[in-house]
Amino acid sequence: MGLTHIDGEGKAKMVDVSEKDITLREAKASGKVIMKPETLKMIKKNKIKKGDVLATARISAIMAAKKTPNLIPLAHPIPLSEVSVKFETDEDASAVIVEVYCKTHARTGVEMEAITGVLFASASIYDMIKAVDRKAVITDVMLIEKRGGKSGEFSREE
Repeated sequence: MGLTHIDGEGKAKMVDVSEKDITLREAKASGKVIMKPETLKMIKKNKIKKGDVLATARISAIMAAKKTPNLIPLAHPIPLSEVSVKFETDEDASAVIVEVYCKTHARTGVEMEAITGVLFASASIYDMIKAVDRKAVITDVMLIEKRGGKSGEFSREE
């Protein structure tokens, strides 16, 4: 199987999905923002001067998922039925774990929407905490699972 976004001459192209069936498509992605332990405590106690870090990051994730075709050049515009965002704090790693789930009924999947949501939520967290922790790191952004479509199911845990 070759690269679907490259034509016979090696040029980038948008994949033609017009012949694909409209089906339920779902994807979940995650990432991590590692920070100083005191920064994580500030987030949990809502003591960051810019405001509620996780509420801001949640809105950023949703907005980014909806704007994915404007941010990823070859992504198709698709109607999102749902975008949900979860945050988990990991005291041992001194990190916020970001998880974004996207769902649609469309001819193509929502993996890029979920990943884009994670990236922008993570960047928003960094933006909110950078005044107290410029060494924070965004890491481990990945697709966790996807369902639907011709390529079937994928689960990182399998």
